[in-house]
Amino acid sequence: MRMSAIRWLSSALALALTVLPAGAETATFPARSGSGAGVTAWWQGKVCPGDAVFVRLALGENAPSGKIGGSLEFEKDGKKVGTAEFYEVPDSSGRGRRMALAGIPLSSYLSAGKGTATARLTAGGTEIQPAMMPIEIVAKEFVKETIQLDAANTAIKTNDSDERWRQINKLNKILGTRTDADVFSLAPMLPPTGATRRTSFFADRRIFAYSNGKSSTSLHYGIDYGIPTGSKVRSCAAGKVVLAEMRITTGWSIVIEHLPGLYSLYYHLSKMDVGVGDMVSAGQQIALSGATGLATGPHLHWEMRLNMEAVSPDFFTGDFTFEEAVRNP
Repeated sequence: MRMSAIRWLSSALALALTVLPAGAETATFPARSGSGAGVTAWWQGKVCPGDAVFVRLALGENAPSGKIGGSLEFEKDGKKVGTAEFYEVPDSSGRGRRMALAGIPLSSYLSAGKGTATARLTAGGTEIQPAMMPIEIVAKEFVKETIQLDAANTAIKTNDSDERWRQINKLNKILGTRTDADVFSLAPMLPPTGATRRTSFFADRRIFAYSNGKSSTSLHYGIDYGIPTGSKVRSCAAGKVVLAEMRITTGWSIVIEHLPGLYSLYYHLSKMDVGVGDMVSAGQQIALSGATGLATGPHLHWEMRLNMEAVSPDFFTGDFTFEEAVRNP
């Protein structure tokens, strides 16, 4: 959603972008007696609300063969915040170790404080040494904004037709699909445009003021770039196109799968250059920006979904899978 230049400037000044330390935490958890093998773990020691908790594990030399599985769990204040399943990824260090990755999306409403990630990995049905990792949630401020909608955009926002619900259910089914073999990219992601002007931020707390005097509240799931119609839109990472179509609310829209349960979304486009089933590379042009669907002006909406939940796109531009840490220990 595009804001006026004044609104954009005041939001940018009000938003406290938390810069976290570069690099990953790492530790080795030796095998217990009779457990078969230990693991080496990489994780981010500090994250913000709306980010994710990712953990990468390398199995020890004596690990059993067979399918990798198991779960990652994150707890804070004695309560389970989320869980995710591990899937196997290649060892980019060239050492030939078996590796696993899992990620848990964090709510943007999560309070600051300390938590613990617990990894319980299995190989061939045998439990590997559990790993417990401390993680701090660092406070982050989010923008609050009121958006005035004209009659046309009010009609789109309040559309309750069968077709709109069909589109919503179709997208949710795609975002809820997880295929462990679909490991297309482990590299840090690229912004989808060279522009840096943001007209809305991730997790903005929004009030939509309708033309009929009514209103509703919502959360902004992505980042909006204020760019002219016809600007190039590029894939943030290698992956597979799983949706490319016109939608009532989001206009011409593209969704790309990058990892099991991890998708990037591009909305309000004026032209699409890819179709469902296409494989794309990082930085490849996939579309031109526009103002289709619910839009108050030309812009690109970029969104990331992990296990169906919206996560800050900025989080994925760092070494979130620890590829660089694994290659350069």
